[in-house]
Amino acid sequence: MDITSLYNISSGAVKNAVEHANAGVKPVEENKDFESIFKTALDNINQTNAYLSDAENEELKLSMGLTDNTHDLTIALQKASTALQYTVAVRDRLLEAYKELMQMQV
Repeated sequence: MDITSLYNISSGAVKNAVEHANAGVKPVEENKDFESIFKTALDNINQTNAYLSDAENEELKLSMGLTDNTHDLTIALQKASTALQYTVAVRDRLLEAYKELMQMQV
């Protein structure tokens, strides 16, 4: 259930959260060209790399004794894991589509 589907919201915090969540949402374009899809894919890969780097930095901080906050480490590791799983899933689907295209007879 999406929070934006709630009606008669009286909490200011919930209203602000909905407005904040919808502020960065871009409308879905029906006809995307290859360049925009490619740029989006590269942005997602760069974001995944950033999450992996953040997780590694948190591990280093904890191992060197610069922090004792394991909560930040756990969050960074989970973000990196989720982003990597998503990236691998997208890659697998792209490879499947490529193989299917290569097997098509013209």
